[in-house]
Amino acid sequence: MNTKRQQGFSLIELLIVVAIIGIIAAIAIPNLLASKRAANEGSAIASLRTITGAEATYSSTAGAGNYGDLAALNSAGLVDAVLISATGKSGYLFVSTPTAGSTNTNYLATSSPLVATGVTATGTRNFATDATGVIYFGTPASITAMTAATGTAIGN
Repeated sequence: MNTKRQQGFSLIELLIVVAIIGIIAAIAIPNLLASKRAANEGSAIASLRTITGAEATYSSTAGAGNYGDLAALNSAGLVDAVLISATGKSGYLFVSTPTAGSTNTNYLATSSPLVATGVTATGTRNFATDATGVIYFGTPASITAMTAATGTAIGN
């Protein structure tokens, strides 16, 4: 009697492994996306802090007491070109606008997510700051920038 020995995995065993991998992926992917959004928001806050420092430096040096926009800050070598790009940084777009008038004695710097809703959202909050240096957030996130440094202060 000559018997053949079967080697390898059966179809049932392979289907069980694929099902287990699918369950693990279904649990892990939402957490991964939430972690990425949180990292994007942390980067946006850090970038606004950078802009706040750059505005203070610009005002006391090249601006002669006035604040500048992001292009002026970039020209003075105070912020990176990534902050002023149309594609944004870490899923956020940044704008810094000095107050209108004969003297630019204040500014409003904002950050808004590139995608505010859905699975591909790059952030869940908008951020803003001004010459006070306090960073505020507004929820729910919108791709439209905040119009004033109001909302809830970070750290409160």
